[in-house]
Amino acid sequence: MCLAESGFSPRFCAYPHYNIRPLLKIMSDKDLAYYMALPYTLVIKEITDETGHYYFGSYLELDGCQSHGDTMAELVESIKEAKEDWLSVKLEFGDPIPEPVSGPDERYSGKFNLRLPKSLHRQLSETADLEGVSLNQYILFRLSQ
Repeated sequence: MCLAESGFSPRFCAYPHYNIRPLLKIMSDKDLAYYMALPYTLVIKEITDETGHYYFGSYLELDGCQSHGDTMAELVESIKEAKEDWLSVKLEFGDPIPEPVSGPDERYSGKFNLRLPKSLHRQLSETADLEGVSLNQYILFRLSQ
């Protein structure tokens, strides 16, 4: 099966020897029920502004998937519908759908880069040397205080 026969744009049929059946099988295994069951990160904010008091919810991984409700129960129901609609449209058009990270700590490696003035770098390094510890250990100690 070439790409055009699968419903994709005919311009891709320049490679008729490329068998996309395995790719379509993988994609078809991930249906709406599959994505609805995934543990996406739901962020809920209680808001009081000039329009009144309400709850606003959005999924971190699903860009633009958001809703609101006057009560928490209304929000939970409406955000579930919004998620289902958002996923259905992505599936219908074959757009990529991000999956949630496995756990809350998987987004954090324990490392980050930090730019600082040379004078501060020197001061921290010298103090770490005086304490007899590495620069990393000293900075970790100072940050944890």
